[in-house]
Amino acid sequence: MEILYTASALSTGDGRNGHVRTSDDTLDVDLAVPKEMGGAGGGLNPEALFAAGYAACFHSALRGVARSKSLTLTDDSVTAEVSIGPNGQGGYGLAVVLRVELPGLSQDQADALVDAAHQVCPYSNATRGNVDVELDVTVG
Repeated sequence: MEILYTASALSTGDGRNGHVRTSDDTLDVDLAVPKEMGGAGGGLNPEALFAAGYAACFHSALRGVARSKSLTLTDDSVTAEVSIGPNGQGGYGLAVVLRVELPGLSQDQADALVDAAHQVCPYSNATRGNVDVELDVTVG
């Protein structure tokens, strides 16, 4: 693979209750374990950061595929829901639901577009085979 860009982030402190900062200083935040996992909550966590990244990356892939098919998208959106839980093997695993809204397209067009984006999105390619990813596509 030809590397086009590398992002770098440093975690310090106490992991999920610590601090993360990117090497370019565009992200510099404290983290907090969610209340649902026994923490204090009230801050960012790795799953929220992953959800934000996946939503943006998938949306970009979706837009790119639409352009390649000469489709213009309007008021489209992608919501990524990232869940964490025990994997039954002594560790933890993730599950993702991508909720894609594509107003103005037929359901068949929207499904085909989302399936194509799922093949080119780097996050989808990275998770394929080891993270359950559900695609929920609505057109209205």
